[in-house]
Amino acid sequence: MPMTKSTEIAQSKFSTNAPGKTSDSELLINVITEGLLEKKARDIKLLDVRELTTLTDYFLVCHGTSETQIRALANSALEKVKEKIGENVWKQEGMDARRWIILDYVNVVVHIFSEEKRNFYGIERMWNDAVITEISDE
Repeated sequence: MPMTKSTEIAQSKFSTNAPGKTSDSELLINVITEGLLEKKARDIKLLDVRELTTLTDYFLVCHGTSETQIRALANSALEKVKEKIGENVWKQEGMDARRWIILDYVNVVVHIFSEEKRNFYGIERMWNDAVITEISDE
């Protein structure tokens, strides 16, 4: 009898194929946005890239005015998601440099930039075929 080796892959409950997935990524987006707005993120945009890539479903893009604020934005988003949904970030990058922080929640990837880096890399220009929603607390 042949033996097969099965490998379990840890998945976020927001992962597209994960069992027990929440209704969709809307709750996650709302909670992350709440954390970003609480710390006064600038020019928050939601890019719906579901029709353009298999990397993720949404990008949330914003910027801060200082390295301190950029880190505070990331920490606020991380804490809100953990507190309200009980979800940990799958992967994060840039917390030490604080010029471009990425929080990857699988179906939602958050990009928190300095204004200079945001203008330089131009994610909104790169994904200009995405459906873009501007988010504000007004």
